[in-house]
Amino acid sequence: MATTTEAVWSKLSADLRRFIRRRVADDHAADDLLQETFLRVHKNIDRLRKADRLAAWVYQIARNVIHDHHRSRTTEPLADVDPIAESDERSQWLSGAERWLDELIGQLPNPYQQAVRMSEIDGLRQREVAERLGLAESGAKSRIQRGRAMLKEALDKCCVFHFDQRGNLVDCDPKSERTVCRDCDA
Repeated sequence: MATTTEAVWSKLSADLRRFIRRRVADDHAADDLLQETFLRVHKNIDRLRKADRLAAWVYQIARNVIHDHHRSRTTEPLADVDPIAESDERSQWLSGAERWLDELIGQLPNPYQQAVRMSEIDGLRQREVAERLGLAESGAKSRIQRGRAMLKEALDKCCVFHFDQRGNLVDCDPKSERTVCRDCDA
């Protein structure tokens, strides 16, 4: 393979920097993670087998670097964390997620909206959902499952989700042609 790290840098660094910056708290962290990404690219460029998959390969390395960064932050001692900034950032993120999730749930047909809201947002057990909706437990379970499937379909129309080997969500990229959750990348 004739691809060099310098060629990859000149082709992808600006877009990759924006990609990383959208996923981390500040510019300094984004710069550090960009450097770490290209260090890994440089060390492993000879392992790339298909040149047409170069961008996908580099972005996957970046996702792994970002994931490692976030995971390492959760194991730092609490003394190094500013609880006010941390809680403000989390509150802001949750507020944004609440808005777009509420928008998507609001697009479900009414019986499914109610069941999914009660189960997923209010945290009620299926038995409690059944009681509140005046349904048999099997009927509530069915509505919740169908509502979740419709919600998943709506989410799939909105974003591309990336999962780690254990199936945990590590990243998502909004689709440009999305018609739902228009503000999820904000």
